Amino acid sequence: MSENHPHVLIFPYPAQGHMLPLLDFTHQLVNNGVYITILVTPKNLPFLNPLLSRNPSIKTLVLPFPSHPSIPAGVENVKDLPANGFLSMMCNLGKLRDPILEWFHNHPSPPSAIISDMFLGFTHEIATQLGIRRYVFSPSGALALSVVYSLWREMPKRKDPNDENENFHFPNIPNSPKFPFWQISPIYRSYVEGDPSTEFIRECYLADIASHGIVFNTFIELENVYLDHLMKDLGHNRVWSVGPVLPPGEEDDVSVQSNRGGSSSVLASEILAWLDKCEDHSVVYVCFGSQAVLTNKQMEELAIALDKSGVHFILSAKRATKGHASNDYGVIPSWFEEKVAGRGLVVRDWAPQVLILKHRAIATFLTHCGWNSTLESLTAGIPLLTWPMGADQFANANLLVDEHEVAIRACEGVQTVPNSDELAALLAEAVQGNKVEDRRLRASKLRKIAINGIKEGGNSFKELAAFVKHLREEATIIEA
Repeated sequence: MSENHPHVLIFPYPAQGHMLPLLDFTHQLVNNGVYITILVTPKNLPFLNPLLSRNPSIKTLVLPFPSHPSIPAGVENVKDLPANGFLSMMCNLGKLRDPILEWFHNHPSPPSAIISDMFLGFTHEIATQLGIRRYVFSPSGALALSVVYSLWREMPKRKDPNDENENFHFPNIPNSPKFPFWQISPIYRSYVEGDPSTEFIRECYLADIASHGIVFNTFIELENVYLDHLMKDLGHNRVWSVGPVLPPGEEDDVSVQSNRGGSSSVLASEILAWLDKCEDHSVVYVCFGSQAVLTNKQMEELAIALDKSGVHFILSAKRATKGHASNDYGVIPSWFEEKVAGRGLVVRDWAPQVLILKHRAIATFLTHCGWNSTLESLTAGIPLLTWPMGADQFANANLLVDEHEVAIRACEGVQTVPNSDELAALLAEAVQGNKVEDRRLRASKLRKIAINGIKEGGNSFKELAAFVKHLREEATIIEA
């Protein structure tokens, strides 16, 4: 486009936990003078509305969503699919390769770079073919990605193919993490040698490793050793940590925050009014992200635990999607809401999580440890109770519990049913126990570091500036 205003194609992966941070990062790029085109399919266009209304200069490239036998008609975002929908979606989006190339060839001043989600590795091949750079945007942290890259490069196998508890060791990664097989990335566990779909996914991850650089939604003080490790592992220093990437502008504006990810059964203003009546550090916030749906048995034990604990709470519970057997998932026990009325608030579907976590009444966050939830909790200075279920969540839980000591383990596993007595005791302890103050203090310190990092002169602020400078320099070279 020009030396001072490089043109970049942004390609988010259609899952809320992936799209939102990349769109927030896109807002920061626009503020730094980068011209942007965002690639989405038609049904994901509404997610762009808040960003487009603030930044009318952003262009969109809307490509038809390809059909796939495992994706129901009309579904274009994995929030409407069960957890195993990620694999189908990754493969399906690969079919956009030719339409993207055609768009580039017909564009009067096409982008000089592609920034795409870590699940869209096939875009590296497109960039190579066009003679431009592709950058990975990682909505996961550096520890989690270190583990994932090691898996796909080394392709370790179980000694006993039936042993779900066999440990996988990663001695080359700092702190030598290890995980039982069942906690390893489900996408990796689904790999079948020679199968076209899973071979395509392996190629995507290897293409991520080969891409020109990686932008992380993390901050140096949280994951310093893993960022350093990745630079050594990749053989270059084109690794930028720009997080926590926060929603643009009025972070406390209810209208801005309440509908970022979809509709909710309770208005954000009502949730905040309910919290306003609660004492400081007295409420447990319970949410398992935009993807996970609890089984009915899990929901029942959680409900019993919340009842027994005596704590005030907000429970954000996702309903079953089109891909779930709806009778077995997402049903809140019929007795629950009436029994806990006044002490507990139940929110179905989307909850304005950033607003909730920042409220003075919140004491702790029972979470699946998705990376966005992790960063939002740390940015609010809130300690956590961990219940990782899949993907990068076990690595994130280890980081929170073992390394930074801002969390305690509550449960583990996507099918694991917690013991309601044990969970009730943990919930009560997390509000007024002896050790909660220590965790709150450590969380508060991380909050200050995170907030200072994105202010002028902070580490993440400098990393963003360095990345934009790099984009400008690369655009100049490509134009020449």
